[in-house]
This record gives sequence, structure tokens and C-alpha cells, in this order.
Amino acid sequence: MPAETVSVTGWGRTAPSTARLVRPRTYEEAVAAVRDCGVRGGIPRGLGRAYGDAAQNAGGTVWDMTGLDRIHVVDVAGGTVLCDAGVSLHRLMEVLLPLGWFVPVTPGTRYVTVGGAIGADIHGKNHHVSGSFARHVLSFELLTADGAVRTAARGTPLFEATAGGMGLTGVILTATVRLQPVETSLMAVDTERATDLDDLMARLTAGDHRHRYSVAWIDLLARGAATGRAVLTRGDHAPLDALPARARSAPLAFRPSRLPAAPAALPGGLLNRATVGLFNALWYRRAPRARTGELQPLSAFFHPLDGVPHWNRVYGRSGFVQYQFVVGYGHEDALRRIVDRISAHRCPSFLAVLKRFGEADPGWLSFPRPGWTLALDVPAALPGLGAFLDELDEEVAAAGGRVYLAKDSRLRPDLLTAMYPRLADFRALRAELDPRGVLTSDLSRRLNL
Repeated sequence: MPAETVSVTGWGRTAPSTARLVRPRTYEEAVAAVRDCGVRGGIPRGLGRAYGDAAQNAGGTVWDMTGLDRIHVVDVAGGTVLCDAGVSLHRLMEVLLPLGWFVPVTPGTRYVTVGGAIGADIHGKNHHVSGSFARHVLSFELLTADGAVRTAARGTPLFEATAGGMGLTGVILTATVRLQPVETSLMAVDTERATDLDDLMARLTAGDHRHRYSVAWIDLLARGAATGRAVLTRGDHAPLDALPARARSAPLAFRPSRLPAAPAALPGGLLNRATVGLFNALWYRRAPRARTGELQPLSAFFHPLDGVPHWNRVYGRSGFVQYQFVVGYGHEDALRRIVDRISAHRCPSFLAVLKRFGEADPGWLSFPRPGWTLALDVPAALPGLGAFLDELDEEVAAAGGRVYLAKDSRLRPDLLTAMYPRLADFRALRAELDPRGVLTSDLSRRLNL
């Protein structure tokens, strides 16, 4: 297999590290790559949408798994798919939507591989109904550090350590996933404005049970009585009879739009408090006070940023930090304090969303738990950002919450045990599976996973 030395970074484009990149195209090549990874070990990588350093390995090997991209079996009657781990959610949508099926969980981008979806145990706008991605995985084949291929079934320690395990238990080769039936490729969407954070939480609590998907864009630069004002969007898969006559001839068509890519070199500081504040105010005011039943394409509802290739470049060469945490129900005061602090700190975030999580998922390092989750993007060059986020970490941990490892790039390791109670079990199983530390990453070294 050819290999090249490259600089690797996460989607946030911070803290790049140099690694040997290998792209296996067969299962046999994947086994050989694991056995020949070198003294610094290796880590699997999909489409590079983890925001931080989870798929980086300074001085070691990174296995690009996108060469394993076959869809083996689609059970149209039973609603399952067996595919390679390198298949993207985008490709699954292209194949499955014409057959009346949709992926059970999708994050804010469809350019995520199935292996990455399991390794990060991704969640979407439907966690309060459907849980995270691994809840819909029936089994997967895992290539472990000794070169063996093991089948991991739901409910087994190997499955639960790998779901959310950030690629550190092995390399996923194939997976069988249960799908979501749909009649159309459109969404019926309700939109409303919330005047502040308390109004938003009340609306989410009162109405989320009526919709499969729910998310709120929140203005974190608003202050005073408007702190936490938001635009709340909820949706469901539109039934066939909701479509206008002209759309019923191709109800399952999937044609995502694409705009020109963001330029490779943009000036730093483009997204600052003034520009983001103006954007946020305009976005809030242009949103309808209340609108129901608007038909939107799947791509517009789930993945609006995918229409702009390389949108992460808008933050300039310094990149950005995505910070996502969850605090449990009953800790709303902690959420209010954190939102107040972000607003007072004037963090220029135009991509900030609040959602409600449902039941916890079985993965030992799976991020979701019942409660409120807030995610925000912040320019990495913002003065004092590191110390400020450290303070928020303390607040989150004190409230029994946690941060999302798939988006993390700077968490202190001493907080990890409090945030993830099954961490000791994960470390023990990892030591048993991989006593030589073959599976390793910049993230695992930083957090002593």
C-alpha cells in the first residue's frame, strides 16, 4: 500500500500534526496496515469531520478508511443495510431514499462515514425520540490491534466500548444498520421565535414530543432581557399526501444544492463580535414568529452548511473551536449561568444550537444523556478563549455534565473521569484488547484515554 506523510487536522483546523497516511482498499490491506503501523501506532479516519484531534496521530499512522466504501446488502423489506465503514451518510441517502428509507440519525453534516458515526456515536435533531446512531446498529465487524476481526453485537462490552470510543478499540470494517422508513424526501417544518432562554426551554419542553426532529438556533451575543433568544425549528418527514401535485411524480428525489466553495485563504477576524452580532440580529428578525407545515428538502433541513464546500475556511487560518456540552434535566440553572457567561464574554458564535436529549445510550463514552445540550463555534484566535472554556468545563462538570469528545480539542484530562463514569471500564477493556497501545491518537494521548 502506498503511504504519504501529510499534515492532518480536524474540521476546526486547529493543532495540525504530521502523520503517515495509509488508505487501505480491501479488508486484507486494512489488516496489513494495522500490523505495520509502527511504534507510534495508528488511528482510523473517515471524512475528517471530527472538529478536534480525534483522528490525528502525531508521528504515527492514520488509516484513511474511505477506500472501503461498498454497500453490500440493502434489505428493502426489513429496513436494514450492510455496508463498509467507509461509506458516507451522503452515499447511503443517495441509495436508500429512492427505496423509501433514510438513515436513522444524522448530524449537521451528511459527509460522515458509518465507521465515524459509530466511533463518535453521533446524534442529531431526533435524539429525544431516536437516541444516537449506535442505538440503530445491529452489529459490526471490528479489526482489533492483534490483527483479528471480531463481530461485535449489541449489548456486548466490545460493542459498548466501541460506540463513542473514538476509534480506540479497533477499526470498524462493516456494519449492519437499521433504517428509518420515509414516504418522501421532504420535511414538514414548523418554525417559531423564542424571546429568551427561559421561553425557549419552555417551548422545547412543551412541544418536542410532537415532533421527531427539533433544534433551536440561539443568539449567544444577545444580552439583557433578550439573552438566549432563539429560532426554534421542528420537523417531521412529510407524508406523500402533504406534497403538492407537481412533486408527487418524484417524491423521493434527492438533489442537494451546492454553492461555490469558500475561498482557500480568507482574512482572519472576518467573524468578529460586530459582524456576528449583526448576522445574529438579522437572522433572528427575519425568522417567522410562527410558521407551520413549510415543506423543505432534507438537505436544507438537516445539512444547510453542506451546500457550501469547505465552509470551515470562513474562520481564517487560525480555525475555530467547537464546544458542546450537556447538563442533565434539573440543572437548568447551570445552563442559564453558562449562557449568561458566554453572552457576557461576547463570544462571536453564529453557529450555536440548543437541543434536548432523551434516554442515555449504552456506549461507555457515548456523549448524550438526558438533558440540555448546547453547541457553539468560536474563532480559535479569540483572546482568552482557552481559559474561558476551562471555566465552563468546571461549571459543566460540577453540574454532572460532560463535553463531547468528537468535538473537543482542549479539555483537561483531570475532568474526564467526572464527566464519563464508565471511563475506567473503557480503559480496562482497551488495555486488554490492545496491551501495546497500537490504537492511539492525539486525543487519546492528550486525555490519557
